[in-house]
Parts: sequence; C-alpha cells; structure tokens
Amino acid sequence: MAESQSNARLRAAAGTPTSGVIHVRTRLTADFTVISNALAQRRGSAVTVGVAAYILSLPDGTPVSITALCEHFTEGEILISRALKELEHAGYLERRRERLSTGQIRTRTYFHEVPGGGPQPGPGPDGPPEPPQPRRSRRQAAIAEVTSAASEPASASASASAEETVAEPVQAETEAPVPLSEADPRAVAVLAALRRVDPRLILSAREAARLAPAVTRWLAAGLLPTHITDHLTARLPDQFLTRPAGILAYRLKETPLALPVPARAAEPSARPAVVPMQNCDGCDRGFRPTQPGRCRDCRARDQLRAAG
Repeated sequence: MAESQSNARLRAAAGTPTSGVIHVRTRLTADFTVISNALAQRRGSAVTVGVAAYILSLPDGTPVSITALCEHFTEGEILISRALKELEHAGYLERRRERLSTGQIRTRTYFHEVPGGGPQPGPGPDGPPEPPQPRRSRRQAAIAEVTSAASEPASASASASAEETVAEPVQAETEAPVPLSEADPRAVAVLAALRRVDPRLILSAREAARLAPAVTRWLAAGLLPTHITDHLTARLPDQFLTRPAGILAYRLKETPLALPVPARAAEPSARPAVVPMQNCDGCDRGFRPTQPGRCRDCRARDQLRAAG
C-alpha cells in the first residue's frame, strides 16, 4: 500500500522573516571595520555613506584628499567634494590647523565615529598631538594666532610677517559677499550660459556674484559674450581638481586689452572761396571773373578785331 503524502506547505521556521533581507552572518576576526548604525543608515546620498565607510576602514595617516578619493572611487570631484562637506557639516569629519614643534602650521583631518567626539590621543610624526580643545571658528583661531605670535620674543620683521600670514584669512572671513541682485545682468547671463558648452561649469549664486565683476570688465573692454565664452571654455582639463569657479576666476584675473580708439578722419582742406557772379560788360552774360570786365569770348573777339 502506498504511503500517504501531504501537499500542504511547510511551515517556515520561527523568527525567519518572510520578506526583506536575511543576513548570513560570519564572525570576522580580522580585516573588518566597526561603523555605527547612525552613519550606515544615514538618509541621503549613498556616496556620502560609502565615503565615510571607506575612510573609517583606512589606517591612520592615509591621505583622504579629494584627489586621493577620486583615484579610488569612480565618482567625480563634485560628488566626492559634496560628500566630504556633508560629513563635515554632520560632525563626522573635522579639519584642524595645528602648529607643529617646528613652528609650521599643518592641517590635520579627524574622522569621528560619533559626531562631535574629540580625537583620540596617539603618537604622531612630530610627537603626541595636542589635547583636544573646544572647536573654534576660523576667525577666533586666526585672532589667537596673532596674539600668540605677538607675545613670542621675535624681531620686528618676524612679527610683521606673522601678522600678515594670519591677517589674510581674517579679512577673507569678514568680507561680505556681493549680492547677486547687484551684479551686472549681462555678466550673470554669460556665466549662467557656460554650462550649455560644458555641463561641468555649474556655478552657485554666490560664485556667479563673485565672478560677475571680472566678466563686466571684459565686456567693458569691448569683448563680445561669445568671445568670453570661448576663452573660458577652451582647453579645459579632463578632470577638475578644484571647483569650476576657481578655474574661471584664474582665467578672468587678467584685465583684457581695451580696443584702440579709432583715429579721427582727417579734416577736409579749406574750400576755395567762391567768386561771385558778374555780368560781362560786352555781352551781358553772367560769368565768374577774378576781376570785373568782359568775358572770355568777348576778349577773344576783341583780340581778333585788333589783329584784323
């Protein structure tokens, strides 16, 4: 007798989800990275999470500049730069200017596993780093450097050079950007149309307002918008190592040569005086004599009569 078989579906194991991802976990003992769920599950760009995970997996001292990251990822400079700015704004990435024992200032990059956490102390290339301090703005850091440079015993020339070195970023921070509404509309139109020639030349409103005065000078020198566009888009590099605004500012930094003033046409020579009309004393015909008297025909007839 044949055995009875049931065609009912088998019951799933308890605790196993019926949909979604099912993890197949393996206990790792080497070559793994610990990343918080807050960062791994961060909403927004996947490039930002991928860059953060890659930076966390790197050993200390590995370069994480935009150029170094572009060599590893297939994304371009714009997406990588945007990801780094998002991580810095969220508190994961931090760039600090630290003074070395030799007096030089170096920018060090810290990546926090938890936003806002201080750097872990450890030996560096020039000894142990300074203890973590509360974050300060660039303006406060520049003022502190000026104060420390003035308090150190040094010659007058050295103090002056130190003040000039740190005074530049302070001025850059206090300089108010020019509103886009006050910029020359013709210059803004030229800058906005650049992305039609090269899609990479995308400018923000602040960048367009900063570049508009230079374009206005080129237009005032007599150049047409098409000439300016050709100059700004010719022979661009395959990969941008900086923002497009930096390349355009470099190409616009020189003032173009103004068109020569057209020479005035030579003034016409003075017209000879017009001899007034007079009537001939012989035939009463009108003519223009240099001296009053008879016309040419009457003089010729008089000469014939005298000869005959």
